[in-house]
Amino acid sequence: MHAYRASRAFDGERLLPGGALVLVDGDRIAGVESASFPAPAGCAVTDLPDATLLPGFIDAHVHLCADSSLRALDQLADLTDAELDAVVAASMAAQLAAGVTAVRDLGDARWAVADRHRGRGGGPTVVAAGPPLTTPGGHCSGMGGEAAGVEGLRRAVRERVEHRVDVVKIMTSGGVMTIGTDVLAMQFTVDEIRAVVRDAHAAGLPVTGHAHNVAAVEACVAAGVDGIEHCTCLTGAGIAMPARLAESIAAAGITVCPTLGKVPDLDPPPRVQALMEQVGITDEARLAQVGELLRAGVTLISGADSGINPAKRHGILPEAVIHLTSAGVAPAAALVSATSAAAAAIGLGGRTGRLAPGLDADLLAVAGDPLVDITAVRDVRLVVSRGREVVLAPGR
Repeated sequence: MHAYRASRAFDGERLLPGGALVLVDGDRIAGVESASFPAPAGCAVTDLPDATLLPGFIDAHVHLCADSSLRALDQLADLTDAELDAVVAASMAAQLAAGVTAVRDLGDARWAVADRHRGRGGGPTVVAAGPPLTTPGGHCSGMGGEAAGVEGLRRAVRERVEHRVDVVKIMTSGGVMTIGTDVLAMQFTVDEIRAVVRDAHAAGLPVTGHAHNVAAVEACVAAGVDGIEHCTCLTGAGIAMPARLAESIAAAGITVCPTLGKVPDLDPPPRVQALMEQVGITDEARLAQVGELLRAGVTLISGADSGINPAKRHGILPEAVIHLTSAGVAPAAALVSATSAAAAAIGLGGRTGRLAPGLDADLLAVAGDPLVDITAVRDVRLVVSRGREVVLAPGR
């Protein structure tokens, strides 16, 4: 048994008065006591002075097969299985170094993550979607998830059931990172999306929909998806969420992962910048729209779209948490979005996301107090993944 003691602790839902002494036995949390509680006889203790102890973070939108380069998604079809495996291993290591102990992979290439890396002992816990469902030649078609028509989509859902995925992802609109697709256009009809939801739910699987334009977001709501990725609400004249759309999302109990966050002071790739200018996307408009979702009562979870380009590199999840506060989310709620709320939304609520006995021993310690200064989440001092301490690079 090992104990971790901190005078400040946030358990994934609330601040723990008096800090915490977290007891770890193997890969599980054995107990959570006040920081003043004496450790059991013979139990080694790691003291974390001037740090805040949290559950390990969860990045709810990653692409482990993407290497954070300018061609991260474009090159997938050209990589060998061995090359893909090496990229996934490096991606997982970068996530752990940032304090991310669980990820939801929503952009697998040729089943590499779902089939070969999900149960890997040395990396973060992985929730896997397999290749996302997309139209022939559509957004992220290079990942291998092309399907057409209701019957084609139903076959694709059955294929994912056979691969024992944890969630089904469908690209309901075009995307920024795939040349030739249109973020303002729908890729599937409401009936097609509804067929995916019906068959996935019958198999016990949730469905999350990538959606950038307003029509795609509305289609996701009408089809009964469980989550919406991005939820940008683009129109031909920029970001504009129709009246009552946010309320409809909240009423349906749909969780939104707005995929905020990027490397500070690093501009997006030129083609992404050009598209943002073309469709009228600005940081100010995006944050205002996320604020509308928040005020309507929509559950927001943190995910960074990690790996798709240099500005969205793996390990950038802390910036997504920080970015949420710029949209009006309180620091405590931003922490919840990357811990307990994210765990519940991606199917890990009974395993991680909180400091609680019986859950996975996923711990994160950051210097300072993120409830006072949310940027403290950048300063990682300790990461424990399922009971194993992660070796951090010097200077972390």
